[in-house]
Amino acid sequence: MIDLYYWTTPNGHKVTIFLEETRLPYRVIPVNISAGDQFKSEFLAIAPNNRIPAIVDTAPADGGAPINLFESGAILQYLAEKTGKFLSADIRGRAEVMQWLFWQMGGLGPMAGQNHHFVQYAPEKLPYAIQRYVNETNRLYGVLNRRLADREYVAGDYSIADMASYPWIVPHRRQQQNLDEFPNLKRWFETIRARPAVQRAYALAEKINTAPVVNEQSRELLFGQTAADRMGARA
Repeated sequence: MIDLYYWTTPNGHKVTIFLEETRLPYRVIPVNISAGDQFKSEFLAIAPNNRIPAIVDTAPADGGAPINLFESGAILQYLAEKTGKFLSADIRGRAEVMQWLFWQMGGLGPMAGQNHHFVQYAPEKLPYAIQRYVNETNRLYGVLNRRLADREYVAGDYSIADMASYPWIVPHRRQQQNLDEFPNLKRWFETIRARPAVQRAYALAEKINTAPVVNEQSRELLFGQTAADRMGARA
């Protein structure tokens, strides 16, 4: 059984997509980041970076004590290795998947996240910041579009690299991106959106939360924390 500490964000969707694709038994434990659940001591014991998602594998392959993991990329890699699915055992195929997983973790996710912040949530509209991150998101869409020109999925076969990237393309309109400008990416996006497991994962999200993650009450919790704040919370 996998205990999934989850909220309805792109990084959360990555893991529910994998779990639905594999039908690995799991239990969702909602972590309402708008209400500050990510700062509760029981969650911090599993995810010290106070970010979702996180998991506890109560039945690891070695038969030992439960394994805790945070960071969505690490979780996808762990679950792929646990199940033997969506990550090639071949050294070359594995390298393809892993480099694109890291590309999403280090590029697409952070840049699109900054795009969301400055376009949607920043209290002051800063034209330089908006242009910077909208343009960088556009560049990354172009990278993915070129990658998909001669293959169906990011790393050849459908893999955790696709599961990691797809949720960050879902809010493309909010990122001020037009998928019609990226025909290979659009074809890939629509293919993944049609997968039953992906539809189940997003249907689950609708059952857990339909409210905006960021609102006036949650803004300070999500964007205003410092190390001093967290140290005070643990004292």
